[in-house]
Amino acid sequence: MPNKSAFAKPRPWTETAPVLVDVAMGRLPADLVIRNGRWVNVHSGEIIAGTDIAIVAGRFAYCGPNASHAIGQGTKVVDAGGRYLVPGLCDAHMHVESGMVTVTEFCRAVIPHGTTSMFIDPHEIANVLGLPGVRLMHDEALAMPINVHVQMPSCVPSAPGLENAGAALTVADVAEAMTWENIIGLGEVMNFPGVAANNPVMSGEIAETVKAGKTVGGHYASRDLGLAFHGYVAGGPEDDHEGTRAEDAIARVRQGMKAMLRLGSAWYDVASQIKAVTEMGIDPRSFILCTDDSHSGTLVHEGHMDRVVRHAIQQGLKPVTAIQMATINTAQHFRLEREMGSITPGRLADLLIVSDLAEVKIDEVYARGVRVARAGKLEIDIPAYAYPAEAKKTVKLGKKLGAADFDIKAPEGANEVRVRVIGVIENQAPTRALEADLAVEDGLVAMDRRNDVCQIALVERHRATGQVTNAFVSGFGYMKDCALASTVAHDSHHMIVVGTNKADMALAANRLGQVGGGVVLFSEGKELALVEMPIAGLMSDERAEIVAAKADRLVQAMRDMGCSLNNAYMQHSLLALVVIPELRISDVGLVDVTTFEKVDLFI
Repeated sequence: MPNKSAFAKPRPWTETAPVLVDVAMGRLPADLVIRNGRWVNVHSGEIIAGTDIAIVAGRFAYCGPNASHAIGQGTKVVDAGGRYLVPGLCDAHMHVESGMVTVTEFCRAVIPHGTTSMFIDPHEIANVLGLPGVRLMHDEALAMPINVHVQMPSCVPSAPGLENAGAALTVADVAEAMTWENIIGLGEVMNFPGVAANNPVMSGEIAETVKAGKTVGGHYASRDLGLAFHGYVAGGPEDDHEGTRAEDAIARVRQGMKAMLRLGSAWYDVASQIKAVTEMGIDPRSFILCTDDSHSGTLVHEGHMDRVVRHAIQQGLKPVTAIQMATINTAQHFRLEREMGSITPGRLADLLIVSDLAEVKIDEVYARGVRVARAGKLEIDIPAYAYPAEAKKTVKLGKKLGAADFDIKAPEGANEVRVRVIGVIENQAPTRALEADLAVEDGLVAMDRRNDVCQIALVERHRATGQVTNAFVSGFGYMKDCALASTVAHDSHHMIVVGTNKADMALAANRLGQVGGGVVLFSEGKELALVEMPIAGLMSDERAEIVAAKADRLVQAMRDMGCSLNNAYMQHSLLALVVIPELRISDVGLVDVTTFEKVDLFI
């Protein structure tokens, strides 16, 4: 049986317009009037003191100097006391699964931080469960007290021929999803070479989205701004969040795309790209702020879109401009300007009462005219959303793994070998294609902990094949015998194990098979930290604060092993992402993502 929402879905503007007019004219009383605020008007770019806001039926009816005519016997009146009235914040591109929690628990975590609209791309669960998995998150999103719109995943698997996911989506699947009420567009089109080559699946999915009048999300993870980039833009994607340089943002904006600047748990791409606005004078209307990936620890301890807006202001943006990038710019991009993104008549009554604009200090959060959070605390109860049994028990290893499954045999007669090594770049999604000379002991290639070269393995977990693909990685700095295993491994979400000790690698992998997925750290045969994620091996069914506490223990345990990387777990989870350069691992083998070809481990 589907879950039922405890929250009333807002009625369309067309149905409520007569009531809005009557409240604006003083013929009917408002449900809520907020008085004496400083109206942050994202349309005009002004801050207008002495403003009253009248709300009825979950929408703004009047925004002006005096709403006394809208106050009746049953009207609730709130005095803003000169504080700022800010539109609810929008996250334009994100993956709920990266928070390690469900849509429900993600909402519980971010509402106190002022996020009232999210545009989610559930391609993580799609890679495990296919179209039924997307439908599960789509339906859960509809049950939320805030606006959670869903983008239909476009690339499952993300790189056909270079990886095998747990499912595959087709043009027909995209066409079906475009008929669902809560699908807002097509998720990030990661197969950028396919778009430039007129791949029929990519062009077909984009065409179905355009026919439905919805937004096509982009993902151009290359520094090449030549013909490949121009071909990609011509293919239809309308935004991109993969830029890391000011010139990347400028190139996208000049071609009519929206430059999405992300600040996630491990991606710090705002500071470098915002210079296009602050130093080069590019029009900020084509810039949008987002998070992309935020794990539960970031959400609980640092914030969500409030954190991104605050960071953008610290980089030199005017507060109103930064807020525009997280509100009206997003709404316009998704063709929802008449529904959200500003405090203006007819829009959903999502607003924040903010006491310090530059610091984005949020005192109260309103969603659809109801106060949902105050002083950083959620004030409403959001019932847990039950996932069916088929969404669990998705980790199928096929056998119990042993240390020998992680052996890498050297070429016959070799005493030393030169190998390709995946090089982690702190706070960025791309990796480096490195090389290392490693010793051979008893016919097996040895790790080199002194030079920060440890082992990485991809364990197939969708079809119980027992397959293990082994290679090397550098950048984590582990100094002790240890292994970290995770079933969150973008995008195909097999299991990634990184370790300095093969016995620990086997223990970590088997443990995740036992609990149904998640992330675990072993050292010298002992389990140091575990975050269980039984839903598709991607999400916990526990509260965000509980998951965050477990994640904190994991982060500390990784530090104890010698890893000093910022958000190292997020870096770990991207090591199989074969759509972002330069070198990755998949169930097919090592992949050079600059040429989109499989390459040998040995050079």
